[in-house]
Amino acid sequence: MSNVATFDTRTEAKIPVESPLAYSYRRSGAPAPTGKSRVVLRERPFLGHLILRGGAIVLDEAVREVLGVSLPGEPQGLVQDADGERSVQWLSPDEWLVIVPGGEEFTLENRLREALGDAHFAISNASGGQTLVELEGEAARELLMKSVIYDVHPSQFPVGKGVTTVFAKTTVILRRPDELRWELVVRRSFADYTYRWLLDAGDEYGIGVKG
Repeated sequence: MSNVATFDTRTEAKIPVESPLAYSYRRSGAPAPTGKSRVVLRERPFLGHLILRGGAIVLDEAVREVLGVSLPGEPQGLVQDADGERSVQWLSPDEWLVIVPGGEEFTLENRLREALGDAHFAISNASGGQTLVELEGEAARELLMKSVIYDVHPSQFPVGKGVTTVFAKTTVILRRPDELRWELVVRRSFADYTYRWLLDAGDEYGIGVKG
């Protein structure tokens, strides 16, 4: 820990902050859901996003000790805690994405560093660089079929799976945490593009925006 510079990105200073989609709402609008909306979009901004890299065995022990969940047991796996508020997703053979409620990430990072001790690992706080967008509704999968190259049929994309895939002309991390919802982890710099694409592609389904 003495060789690592850490800092809390959520200071106590009263500085106004905006979600990655705040500009998009002003520019493109945010149509409210109606009775005809077959898909609903909701941004979950300001969550804590940590990227973990290292050996699976030592990381799994530390994550179980600190977070109370295990690393996914197989590639492209996604696991959540009992409340569904904290998740760990496999990204590559030595890389995982941890998402927790906003404000928890700095404490979590420090606790993980303490638990990992002298092990070979890396932890990066990516919270400010990406956001999470939820899609819910009977047409959510149809909308994704128009947007991503990955096969989102339930036989190929069951609950508890997450992949990095091409979305239109960018990339997203696509996740399926439960039967009703899909999640897109979007880079902040592509958030407006992704939002406008979803509004356009979802128009035929009467897409609505919550929040």
